[in-house]
Amino acid sequence: MPIDAAKALAAEPRSGEIAWDHKDVQLYHLGVGAGANPDKETPATDPDELRYTLESRLHVLPSFATVAGSGSPGVISSLSMPGIEVDLARVLHGGQSLTVHRPIPVQGTATATGRIAAVYDKGKAAVLVMRTEVTDAEGPLWTNDAQIFVRGEGGWGGDRGPSARLEPPAGEPDKVVERPIREDQALLYRLSGDWNPLHADPEFAKVAGFERPILHGLCTYGMTLKAVVDTLLGGDTARVRSYATRFAGVVHPGETLRIRMWRQEAAAAVRVAVSAVERDDAPVLADTVVTITQHP
Repeated sequence: MPIDAAKALAAEPRSGEIAWDHKDVQLYHLGVGAGANPDKETPATDPDELRYTLESRLHVLPSFATVAGSGSPGVISSLSMPGIEVDLARVLHGGQSLTVHRPIPVQGTATATGRIAAVYDKGKAAVLVMRTEVTDAEGPLWTNDAQIFVRGEGGWGGDRGPSARLEPPAGEPDKVVERPIREDQALLYRLSGDWNPLHADPEFAKVAGFERPILHGLCTYGMTLKAVVDTLLGGDTARVRSYATRFAGVVHPGETLRIRMWRQEAAAAVRVAVSAVERDDAPVLADTVVTITQHP
């Protein structure tokens, strides 16, 4: 079997130095739609957008952690770790969770340590949980968990793992916004370091079972968090403590995201559901929770 769970879990973590500066942050922000907010009359020069695009005013969106220092142990590199040998065309990003230990600086150097934290047997697929922990001279910065589905690699009788499904939020959402996706959004986003050809090469996309290239799930992830921060958190990126989602469906460049948000004050959280407007609100992100600090 191409996945040896015991070997993968026992493998030594991989550590590497990563670095980023304002240009990396700005490029990522542009990749998730900064400067193009349809709610603003002049988004490129609106002060609320300049905090993402102008180096003298930058505030780092926490989801930048998923691409910071693109040489860090990432999804594609982790698929070549001991015990894992899979066809990239069978790989799907199933979910993502992020814990931010303190605000991410505009410029920094840090050590990223990646390992396989869990391997689950879902029958027709295997799920790999790839954990990356990042620390700098002052201590922990963030922890990323990527849940990766590998189609056709399950069925060995292993642990199925926990269910990621949550009860749907009750009542009408507190806020609903729509965010259009540019036709070249995936091409721009991939410059932040995710070079999977699924998001650019039509022939590769067909081999993987898609009629055309699809948007990175992590691009939708970043666009959604930006909408939550801008809409419910007053633009204060430092209030985000953690952010988790399950990728429930694909997004195509040129489509529109409908982002529904429910405040959960008692839990200090925002529940979110994201769908594709043009496909009858087909689910895109589900079981999505942003935990936040309360107002000072």
